[in-house]
Amino acid sequence: MVKRTSLEGAACPVARSLDAIGDWWSLLIVRDAFDGLRRFGEFQKNLGMAKNILSDRLRTLVAHGILAVAPASDGSAYQEYVLTEKGQALFPVIVGLRQWGEEHYYGPDEPHSALIDRKRGQPVRPIEIRAQDGRLLAAGDTVVRKVASSGQDPRADTAG
Repeated sequence: MVKRTSLEGAACPVARSLDAIGDWWSLLIVRDAFDGLRRFGEFQKNLGMAKNILSDRLRTLVAHGILAVAPASDGSAYQEYVLTEKGQALFPVIVGLRQWGEEHYYGPDEPHSALIDRKRGQPVRPIEIRAQDGRLLAAGDTVVRKVASSGQDPRADTAG
């Protein structure tokens, strides 16, 4: 088995994020947590993954503060996994992957699940990246800049 390289100290925020959630199982666990699954057995049954892999991924998500272990909500002796505030902040990532998959991996009439606004009963609008002034941005409209400290203006230094 090849040992995975840690990206924990990487200068790139994408790389650091992938250190915590960079495999498909972890993202599918987070997706299922958003869908209301909370117990080990629920994740295992829904994902059909080996218990040792699920244990490892849950341990990693807890260690990174994405999930927390809580007593079972029904008062039983079981424990549950709940999204933390940090985990809840992954919602746009999951929605973005869902919308990208809907656009690029399904035919126009091919059935699939859809994300629906509970209040209005309508499909969620596609995620858009906007500038501070509200303009719609594409990848070519952006540049990555190095930020040395939290107080530094990101316009000051261009990353390599």
